[in-house]
Amino acid sequence: MARKLTLEFLKTEAGSGAVLGLAAIAALIVANSPWSADYFSWLKSEHVVQLGPVMLELTISEWIKEGLMAVFFLVVGLEIKYEILRGELSDPRKLATPVLAAVGGMVIPAVVYLAFSTTLGGPHGGWPIPLATDIAFALAVFAMVARNLPSSLRVFLLTLAIADDLGAIALIAILFSKGVAIGPLLWIAGLLLVGAVVAQWKKIPAPFWVLGFGLIWYLTVQSGLSTSLTAVAFAAIVPVKDRRSDGQSPLQEAMHDLHFYVAYLILPLFAFAKAGVSFAGLSLEQAFAPLVLGIALGLFIGKQAGVFGAAVLASAVGIGRRPTGATWLELYGVSLLCGVGFTMSLFIGILAFPGAIDSPEQVEVKLGVLGGSILSAITGAVVLGIAASRRKKLAETGADTHTS
Repeated sequence: MARKLTLEFLKTEAGSGAVLGLAAIAALIVANSPWSADYFSWLKSEHVVQLGPVMLELTISEWIKEGLMAVFFLVVGLEIKYEILRGELSDPRKLATPVLAAVGGMVIPAVVYLAFSTTLGGPHGGWPIPLATDIAFALAVFAMVARNLPSSLRVFLLTLAIADDLGAIALIAILFSKGVAIGPLLWIAGLLLVGAVVAQWKKIPAPFWVLGFGLIWYLTVQSGLSTSLTAVAFAAIVPVKDRRSDGQSPLQEAMHDLHFYVAYLILPLFAFAKAGVSFAGLSLEQAFAPLVLGIALGLFIGKQAGVFGAAVLASAVGIGRRPTGATWLELYGVSLLCGVGFTMSLFIGILAFPGAIDSPEQVEVKLGVLGGSILSAITGAVVLGIAASRRKKLAETGADTHTS
């Protein structure tokens, strides 16, 4: 019985979010322990992978960022495609409020960051960092406190997070894909086109999908393009239509097979590699540097203001509506959770300030992301906890009144 309960827990967002949190805490402990030098040396160490004439030499940090995270973005792309064709995003009427909230949740954090950056003399290049929402962490916190809350809030948060991911991927494409080699890029486009055409009329065995993704990933690294972009592009050609032979969709099958590894291996490993901040020699001045404050306040203030403000505006003008059965307080709590940037914000931070993982800019990025995400998670959990408590008390009062 205990084993069954454990397995059920691991299947929830709370389970994957808890693993992510433990990985981040472990990174902070190791980075401030006697093993700190070994930890950072391991991340900087270079490793070669060679298959015949194909050879790549990258650091551990780069293998995680360009390699493992490509699989994460593949799963995100599969989820986006499924939701657009068959899920929540397939109904325009359900899209308006969360999509507009996602737009507000990207615009206002950038404004908040740039306002503080300009006032305090910080770097302007970090404005995309607080625009992202970490789906796993946000849903994990929601799952922990949402026992008595309507399920429409979870749908709202998930839809918003998916729209947010689309925006983040578009930003990565526009801002961080410079100096791209044209040759490999043409090969990538050709392979994607052939794969899309063949997949429409012929069943492609799973090994060919794996080999195709591997080849496109290798060409992406060679081209200098962000692997996150071609991973999402590859997801777009995976068929969503069920096969006649077994009634299974290749897209859903891939999502199912990869989800466990992404949730419990890839994202925790990324968190362990990127959340490690050494506090040795950290001054109060650096802890409250313009970059740190801009990111933290962009996530905490900008996200909640943008998401909640856009949702209220959409409802007021009649474009959208509040999630079914939800109160404005509950929606505000969800808006706070959108400030949990973590893995996506750290990923964008690496692209915005490339360099050594323990460089001053990267340390400040990590401090800002961790600070803003933790503050958003705690505040959001408190607000939703209060809302859930109120709902429970009202239900009990109603029951007592009815029985009396």
